[in-house]
Amino acid sequence: MCALMSRRALVRLLPSAALFGALLVAWQLAGPAFGIREYLLPAPTSVVRAMLNVSIPWPTHIWITTLEIVGGFAVAAGAGVALGIAIAWSPVAARALVPFLVFVNTLPKVAVAPLFLLWLGYGVVPNILIAALIGFFPVVINTAVGLTQVDEELLDLGRVFGAPTWKVFVKIRLPNALPYVLSALKITATAAVVGAVVGEFVASQAGLGMVIVNAQTNLNTPVAFAALVWISIVGLTLYGVVVLAARRWAPWAEAGS
Repeated sequence: MCALMSRRALVRLLPSAALFGALLVAWQLAGPAFGIREYLLPAPTSVVRAMLNVSIPWPTHIWITTLEIVGGFAVAAGAGVALGIAIAWSPVAARALVPFLVFVNTLPKVAVAPLFLLWLGYGVVPNILIAALIGFFPVVINTAVGLTQVDEELLDLGRVFGAPTWKVFVKIRLPNALPYVLSALKITATAAVVGAVVGEFVASQAGLGMVIVNAQTNLNTPVAFAALVWISIVGLTLYGVVVLAARRWAPWAEAGS
């Protein structure tokens, strides 16, 4: 059984791995073939050397950016689920919250980031909040939709057995909303990466976003690419954790994906 599952996973990943490998080979050969200078497009080998450069405190920068991404994801998930439950539970809360949340979501996050830094100063906290601000809206909407788009026959069954409202909510509505929430968390996992890096771009004393800004100032493009690769690794890891959680907690929703 395990061998069969490993073979299926390998077959599923093979096309992506082949495409990725072909792109890396083409990228490596493009520089010498077209005379592209390294400060414009460094070769993959140069990027790998920059990633392994011990003179750059990569572990510190990776840890700070990871903390901001995971923290922003956690805040967005918690706040989004709570607000989604409030919207689904109370029509009054829905009428009060939805217009405000739509307004907040339409704000340009790049313009809001300097205000967070002005109010909270430099550090990890403002970047966590920026990441959460970018990622929370899909969780709110999907949670509310999952809690309200329930099969009426299930709700009628609960009424027939005289189940109180809170029990119907816990036993019927919440399980129905779980696939919706997990789907939104996949979006939030990638949005949190954007939010954390945006905060570091605006002003930060450490983190991979700060490394990119400094590398661009010094035209050290291999280091900038190396930081981008590290950011992608952190983001893909978080996304993978969410996917595994979805397969564990809502396998029926993942069967067709």
